[in-house]
Amino acid sequence: MANEHLLKFVDRVQSYPDKRAADVRAEDFREIADRYATPTAEDQAGRCSQCGVPYCSVHCPLHNHIPDWLRLTAEGRLREAYELSNATSTMPEICGRICPQDRLCEGNCVIEFSGHGAVTIGSVEKFITDTAWEEGWVEPLVPGRPRGQSVAVIGAGPAGLSAADYLRTLGYEVHVYDRYDRSGGLLTYGIPGFKLEKYVVTRRVERLAAGGIIFHNGFEIGRDASLDELRQRHDAVLIATGVYKPRAIKASGVDSDGVVDALDYLTASNRKGFGDAVPAFDDGSLDAEGKHVVVIGGGDTAMDCVRTAVRQNAASVKCLYRRDRANMPGSQREVANAEEEGVEFVWLTAPEAFLADGKVSAVKASRMRLGAPDASGRRAPEVDPAGGYDVPADLVIKALGFDPEDLPGLFGAPELGVTRWGTVLVDNKTLMTSLDGVFAAGDIVRGASLVVWAIRDGRDVAATMHGYLKAKAGAGKVAA
Repeated sequence: MANEHLLKFVDRVQSYPDKRAADVRAEDFREIADRYATPTAEDQAGRCSQCGVPYCSVHCPLHNHIPDWLRLTAEGRLREAYELSNATSTMPEICGRICPQDRLCEGNCVIEFSGHGAVTIGSVEKFITDTAWEEGWVEPLVPGRPRGQSVAVIGAGPAGLSAADYLRTLGYEVHVYDRYDRSGGLLTYGIPGFKLEKYVVTRRVERLAAGGIIFHNGFEIGRDASLDELRQRHDAVLIATGVYKPRAIKASGVDSDGVVDALDYLTASNRKGFGDAVPAFDDGSLDAEGKHVVVIGGGDTAMDCVRTAVRQNAASVKCLYRRDRANMPGSQREVANAEEEGVEFVWLTAPEAFLADGKVSAVKASRMRLGAPDASGRRAPEVDPAGGYDVPADLVIKALGFDPEDLPGLFGAPELGVTRWGTVLVDNKTLMTSLDGVFAAGDIVRGASLVVWAIRDGRDVAATMHGYLKAKAGAGKVAA
């Protein structure tokens, strides 16, 4: 017999937490919606159909036990729901905020296929863990029995933090090295506050530090120590730096003043939110106020840029994308949020050149049309012979994604193997690189991807490193 709290999707409509009015939320960097009240969260969780084969879990990179914690939420057993949610993810409240649920769990919900609207999984996940923080259910990180071995984690982004959490729990001494002055990586400096307020990241980092993980911020491998020196200090090393090299645009005028990279722009904005002095923002170079802004790209980073420009009081904000709306890679929810806030999307348009007399004044744009599908299955864009037009711009933000940096060169480790795409070469089972005891995880292995994949990669590599370190400790005892 079905639980009385569940299977309510026919007579209970889908309801997300209310968003603040677009004109109000565009004035600040607070998250655009509050979390559910408890009765609403229970009602929405109760819409779950408890599928025998839960496609939501199948399509979640972390394979979260989604139907189970939805059931517990619907039954009012919230602490148990949190404990189950936390069992497979080191950062459930972060995933609840920034995962593209419309492409993953919710996009594959059976109820969505039936026409009743998906269960609001992400919003319930955010509610569960935010409540857990408030109620004191989030327990401190308790280190495992000391093993007498230490691990270096290079990169304090989602993959590095996830791995550090698991490794510390297993009893290793963990040192996290990051070139930025704050931990969190993309979570801190890349993603704007209206999607992820920074206290959410800070409290996770503080929990790790309180559990004995040692953070070395402002520490750059290759400058402050070589990779080989780190190998000498520690029993194993994890590279989890992410990918930060902006993908280039081959067009004349791309080096003009006023044509900037997305991550530089977003980092400056986030630093101002922390109260930092940011000369490139203060002199107007990375501030959109009063400017006609054009963002090039159609992914989630582009959405972050257009919505940030709105909050900086840009005179106008346009997003140019070479495909149509149906073929864009970014979240459709983010597009809808941006449109509500006044962003204009110019579909089937690509930059041909950037017009400038010292400083950019316009984007010379080509009209595009969609041809045959490419290797990814999406229809490939091609130039429309109908011609192009100029789009006025005082600030152009390039948001075409990221490629791996030259880590062997940066780290002073030419022997570190890479693929022809520049990603770090690893053994697919162990995630060990070409260097003994040096592992890699996250975007530097798979290429630019979603934060939730990075969190999963951190979890997976921690397990393989644990196996390596146990074997190494055993070999040492035999040798002794």
